[in-house]
Amino acid sequence: MVAGELVQEHTRAESTGAPDDVGTITGGKAAHELRSGPLVPIDKLDQYTVLESGDEAVNLLKALNSRASEQEIPPDEREAMLPKGGGVGGEEENVKKENKCLETKLYWRRFGVLAIFSLYSLVNSFQWIQYSIIANVFCDYYGVSSSQVDWLSIVYMVAYIPLIFPATWLLDKKGLKLTALMGAGLNCLGAWVKCASVSRDLFGVTMFAQVICSLAQVFILGLPSRIASVWFGPKEVSTACATAVLGNQLGTAIGFLLPPVLVPNTSGDFELMGHNIKVMFYGTAIIASVLFILTVIIFKDRPEMPPSYAQAVLPGSPPEDYSYKQSIINLFQNKAFLLLLVSYGIMTGSFYSVSTLLNQMIMACYESQELNAGRIGLTLVVAGMVGSIICGLWLDYTKTYKMTTLAVYILSFLGMVIFTFTLDLKNIYLVFFTAGVLGFFMTGYLPLGFEFGVEITYPESEGTSSGLLNAFAQIFGIIFTLIQGQLTTAYNPLAGNLFLCAWIFLGILLTALIKSELKRNNVNMEAEGKQPLPTGCSVEGSKAEMTTATKLENSISFSHETSV
Repeated sequence: MVAGELVQEHTRAESTGAPDDVGTITGGKAAHELRSGPLVPIDKLDQYTVLESGDEAVNLLKALNSRASEQEIPPDEREAMLPKGGGVGGEEENVKKENKCLETKLYWRRFGVLAIFSLYSLVNSFQWIQYSIIANVFCDYYGVSSSQVDWLSIVYMVAYIPLIFPATWLLDKKGLKLTALMGAGLNCLGAWVKCASVSRDLFGVTMFAQVICSLAQVFILGLPSRIASVWFGPKEVSTACATAVLGNQLGTAIGFLLPPVLVPNTSGDFELMGHNIKVMFYGTAIIASVLFILTVIIFKDRPEMPPSYAQAVLPGSPPEDYSYKQSIINLFQNKAFLLLLVSYGIMTGSFYSVSTLLNQMIMACYESQELNAGRIGLTLVVAGMVGSIICGLWLDYTKTYKMTTLAVYILSFLGMVIFTFTLDLKNIYLVFFTAGVLGFFMTGYLPLGFEFGVEITYPESEGTSSGLLNAFAQIFGIIFTLIQGQLTTAYNPLAGNLFLCAWIFLGILLTALIKSELKRNNVNMEAEGKQPLPTGCSVEGSKAEMTTATKLENSISFSHETSV
């Protein structure tokens, strides 16, 4: 139909006295009949009619077909798509600008951005867990209760909830680099303040330092999906997101491993204990300072050219009428995203709770096993790192977001059940194995939730959707940690773990209800011509000749849905 309408328009221009509303085009057996021959209704035009018109008609059709996609757009919609300015010349210039904007390119710098972010995210995560895994040592050194030491971890979750909205607003309005600098800078500052807290009467100072580090986390946790989308191509975006999350997980793993080694339990020798704590704090501060400097040098808001068509069709900066409030409203009106918010919060909150209370659970079942408690935590997270990478590669290969997310959720539930009922069997090696199984699926779920959220909320900001997911994770993390901690103290670890099992089962049901609509993936696939487009063309093969701009416009309507 597109080609027929263009020939009709050309005929009108050539034929004098033809009425404006003629719904036909010329056709015939000779080429000259295209202008002077009998009229043929447009709805009866097909490729055979065109071929019968001769070579001249075919050439004319090809010439006009180069502008088919532009003519297909209604005038009012076309004007809305173009910048201010009119006339044929202005329109052609706009088309050139649009084609230039739709060019994509991958830069080597993306690996530097990803590496630096992953490393300073690692340091921030290390600072989160470094107290909890040797909670008994810090209780002894500062003369405080275990619940007070638990708050050194919980404060990360508490700070995130009210500050996520200004943090995601900053990311949307000011860009990636400033947000990254805020995260790396606060992380560095908090590490140096900890160095000044190494004295038995300065627990308040170390708490203040931990608050600063928790502020840094607000500007860190929401960046993996943004970095992956802005810097990486469609065939590597999920793997890049998983790698960015991997840095945070690796920091947790090192936080389980190093503190028991660097700060052993030298009960009674507080001078040696303080020296060991100081070594750990100063080493962290130096590394955080180097990473802050590298962030200043390496980070950029975005590459010069977008890495994918999904990014190409989005504006490089927020438009003047952009409303952060409206973006939040849009996300909360998305039923699929609301289900994901709760299910992601349950799973990630459970992981936070298990990580925070792991030392207490192990010590309740196995005496004098501080070092093994750290090693079990390391096993938990390292197995999850492997799971994250495998899940990221799987998503890039299959794009089966809901099926993968649901499968990992179910396996995490089974892993939690196994860990719960084998923890107190007096076999420490069995705990290593069950913790590894639990970590592989539970920690491997984290990047899945990020990427699934981006897919079902596109073209809303990745930082905003990821930030809300993390906010709900922190809310559930606080609730689960406090309740599980009380159950573990008042009864035993079994009671606390059963509490988490019940909630994870609820998360499975909520995940099953999510409607999988892969909006971002549809844009990239349709732009590459890998999915049929809902066009009105009656001439076969015209889809291959349509311009990329038209394909993207059709795909933005999100008429395609991929459900599992």
